[in-house]
Amino acid sequence: MTKSTSAVLTTEQHDELLSVLKERFEKHMERHETLQWDNVRAKLESAAGKLWSLHEMERTGGEPDVVAYDEVADIYTFMDCAPESPSGRRSLCYDQKALDARKKNKPENSSLNMAEAMGIEMLTEEQYRALQELGNFDMKTSSWVQTPADVRDRGGALFCDFRYGRVFLYHNGADSYYAARGFRGMLNI
Repeated sequence: MTKSTSAVLTTEQHDELLSVLKERFEKHMERHETLQWDNVRAKLESAAGKLWSLHEMERTGGEPDVVAYDEVADIYTFMDCAPESPSGRRSLCYDQKALDARKKNKPENSSLNMAEAMGIEMLTEEQYRALQELGNFDMKTSSWVQTPADVRDRGGALFCDFRYGRVFLYHNGADSYYAARGFRGMLNI
């Protein structure tokens, strides 16, 4: 599955998204203490296709926010900062291979397919752990994370959650899916 061909926001969607992102940015300055909204907004305005991806993150319940800035490369990193795994991205197996392997009770989609269609990347374990340094996420849910090929080749996939004050990394069959498991994404702009 590839990114939607209708990846253009209406003026209303554009303005509403920037308003929501600004409000979230200002409410959670602990995630980006040294950054200025005007600089972030200017970067967003110059990246229309990326705005569509942020809109998809927002539409599916991800509550994207700026979590890092690389001054040398001039790149802002947005990650899903919803308290729980995004509600519009749950009940998904890991990837297309897992989706194809299910003979009955197939989920609607896979996490990797959805991430690709949205134009975002699924978090790695390291990125997931870095996100947890900014708050406590997935205290009731869990999120698929990018899985190394050697694990995936054996039919497995990895997911993380936050319990008992720490991040846990687990495994499951890649074709499994649960109402409380989704995925978190990131987008560099």
